[in-house]
Amino acid sequence: MTPQRIQRLREVLARRQPDLTVLMDNVHKPHNFSAVLRSGDAVGVLEAHGVWPQARLRPVGATSGGAGKWIRVVSHRDMAGAAAHLRGRGFRLVAADNAPGAVDYRQVDYTVPTALVLGAELEGVSDVARAHLDARVSIPMQGMARSLNVSVAAALVLFEARAQRETAGLYERCRLEPERYRETLFEWAHPEVAEYCRRHGVAYPEIDEQGEIAEAFRRATRAGGG
Repeated sequence: MTPQRIQRLREVLARRQPDLTVLMDNVHKPHNFSAVLRSGDAVGVLEAHGVWPQARLRPVGATSGGAGKWIRVVSHRDMAGAAAHLRGRGFRLVAADNAPGAVDYRQVDYTVPTALVLGAELEGVSDVARAHLDARVSIPMQGMARSLNVSVAAALVLFEARAQRETAGLYERCRLEPERYRETLFEWAHPEVAEYCRRHGVAYPEIDEQGEIAEAFRRATRAGGG
């Protein structure tokens, strides 16, 4: 771990937005899923959520730009459960949806806790998801096409959220609770050791200012056959 690397990780993590997320409603094409993660990483999303027809959908490295390493993806069994989970954490659910009643995406306040709901490219947001929404937003279209690719729409809305949050000063200080900051920094800096700890039920060790793990912990994991 170089000093430049750990400093970069600390700087990026300090700008993460714990109250801005995406909820993917059966976004099952890997390149769309991965592109959404990449845009989320660019605006400081800490974790993403989704309901998929498959048990798990992995990001495509070339599309996500490695963003899958930096955004925790939480999978839910169904949309009703996902909506209840996010609502319970204080999120407002806003869907990118061109259905009647949607407002221009630039007219919504994204400085409050917001989960952007994204539907699959052909089907759009499901009826189940619509039943749990607080707002619907649309992107004005001047051509023959009636909608954008889901990952492009996600990028536009997320960057509008970023602009509003930047104006409001929400990137100027770290907004993560200390324990979550410590855990996430460790997972970013030492993903393999973090996986070992999770597998064996071991608490993450402390790291020093240079991002290094105590040698005593390394010796213990080697002795334990990890």
